Parts: sequence; C-alpha cells; structure tokens
Amino acid sequence: MTDEHPNNPLHGIKLQQIVEDLEEKYGWEELDKRMKMNCFHSNPSVKSTLKFLRRTEWAREKIENLWLRTFKN
Repeated sequence: MTDEHPNNPLHGIKLQQIVEDLEEKYGWEELDKRMKMNCFHSNPSVKSTLKFLRRTEWAREKIENLWLRTFKN
C-alpha cells in the first residue's frame, strides 16, 4: 500500500483528534482568545465544535493551521 497524500501533514489525523489535542493544550478559554470563534465561547464542547468546523471551511482551516503550528513544529 502506498501513501496517497505524502505532502499533506494532516493525512491520517482526524478532526476530532485535532480539536481534542488543542483543547487539552490550550483549554476552551484560550482557544476562544486565539481563534475568536463562538464555538469556543458559548457552551464549548468537542461535539459542537466538530459540527461547526465540518460546516465552516475557513474555521476548519484556521484550526488545522493552529494544530500544525502547535504540534508539528
């Protein structure tokens, strides 16, 4: 089996893992300060955040970029 996405650093990493890693590292309050997204401000949870990020491409890209800066460097 060959790797189909060799240049994608997020290949194989689920969005839920990204959210859980960031929440564990920063907490909801700090994520709200850094990202300015309502999903981190108003009753934050992994489930509600995932729902928002799956529907909102720009927000997902911001979260993925934060995860890459935090855990891949």
